[in-house]
Amino acid sequence: MSHDAKLSKELEVAHIESSQLEKTILEDRELIVVSPEEAKKIIWKIDRRLLPVVGLVYCISLLDRGNFALANSAGMKKDLELSVGNRYSLIALIFFVPYIIFEFPSTILIRIVGPRLFISGICMTWGILMIGSGFVNNWHELFGIRILLGVLEAGFFPGSVYLLSTWYSRYDVHKRFSFFYLIGSMSSALGGILSYAFSRMDGVAGIAGWRWIFIMEGIITCLIATQGFLLIVEFPEKAAQSWNFLSEREASWVVQQINNDRNDVTPDKFNLGRYCREALDVRLWLFGMLFFCVLTTPYAVAFFLPAILGSMGFNSAESQYLTAPPYFAAAFLMLGTAWFGDKYKVRGPGIIACSILTIIGLALIGFTKTTGVRYFGVFLTVSGANSNIPAIMAYQANNIVGQTRRAMGSALLVGMGGVGGIAGSLVFRSQDYPLYRPGIYACLACNGLMILIVIGLSTFFSNQNKKQRRGEIIIEKTAGFQYTL
Repeated sequence: MSHDAKLSKELEVAHIESSQLEKTILEDRELIVVSPEEAKKIIWKIDRRLLPVVGLVYCISLLDRGNFALANSAGMKKDLELSVGNRYSLIALIFFVPYIIFEFPSTILIRIVGPRLFISGICMTWGILMIGSGFVNNWHELFGIRILLGVLEAGFFPGSVYLLSTWYSRYDVHKRFSFFYLIGSMSSALGGILSYAFSRMDGVAGIAGWRWIFIMEGIITCLIATQGFLLIVEFPEKAAQSWNFLSEREASWVVQQINNDRNDVTPDKFNLGRYCREALDVRLWLFGMLFFCVLTTPYAVAFFLPAILGSMGFNSAESQYLTAPPYFAAAFLMLGTAWFGDKYKVRGPGIIACSILTIIGLALIGFTKTTGVRYFGVFLTVSGANSNIPAIMAYQANNIVGQTRRAMGSALLVGMGGVGGIAGSLVFRSQDYPLYRPGIYACLACNGLMILIVIGLSTFFSNQNKKQRRGEIIIEKTAGFQYTL
């Protein structure tokens, strides 16, 4: 058989498979027609029910993760003798080992258990462990709790990214990822303030201030987990089963819209071999590498920002307060990037622009000595790096079709991000005080690599789209589907 005949046959088969899927969807569900006003109301129902509660759980997960650094500067370092050797870095690092390992089964478990029980259950459990962190007697006990926290928190982020990506069409998802991440970023803005307030409880009931940070934030976590149990919704095809949410008609319309966008609402029958084979897709690894690179900088900053601010001459209390403003500023750039990306249906240009901004900020922190200029560099670094996180999540979600691939992609993306978290916890070392040059170099390299990967992926996607428009290929076995650049 000639090459052209073989290609023609493959296109015909792919077209038939796509057409059969569309036919099945139309046969299984009556075509739902809604007015633009009604469509907006349905989307608003989804937004107000899904985003706040999942974003709030993300916020508390980051708050619980970041309070380790804040408690350290509030007296834990002295009481548990964490300045001996590499104890502090080791405890910060060990969280990410189980966090990475247990992310891969999480996107399978959330499908089996359901988002409501899965997310609220792990949140409640890690809240209880967080309270326990306030009663440890030595660094070994804290080390063990951090391992268990890594196991539990491993399920939340990939599960939530997977859940959100199933609910929205491709060019609605970036803004939603941004709101989700923005709510989470409030932890970084408020974490320092809350931790400072809780540390002022020093001596209450004979308990040290740093212990109150863990205890109070653990209690807050348990309260949010309770709300999550009541409010988190199921996947779109089971949306009508969620309490006080969408009607059958509204849920059917949502499923119809998503299938029109990418034909993958209905989950594939799970097959372990097929799930593992998805990991052979080089593009998923490149998206994962992007997430590794993008998370190295924010994690490094989150862990060591109080120390960096201390190197600028600020005392402990001032350092706690000054962690907040850069994260508030990041919100504006994050939402602006999301609006631009969804409106113009592009992802790469925004990612490259934010990477350049981060590079400028890192250079100001590491290569200038004026306090005001260095603090301005913190603003640029935090804004650019954090804005790129939802942008890369959207870039990946836009270019994946199929529930099995989406599940593997979400796990791989966040797993590689966890490796970036490990790198971030190590690159800023106490011996590099006050300019932390090696850490700055590492973060600069990550942002430069991101730019190269985005250029490479977008070039490949552009070439594939041109072939699709010429009728030479059908992308992802889905008629009419084109990659997002």
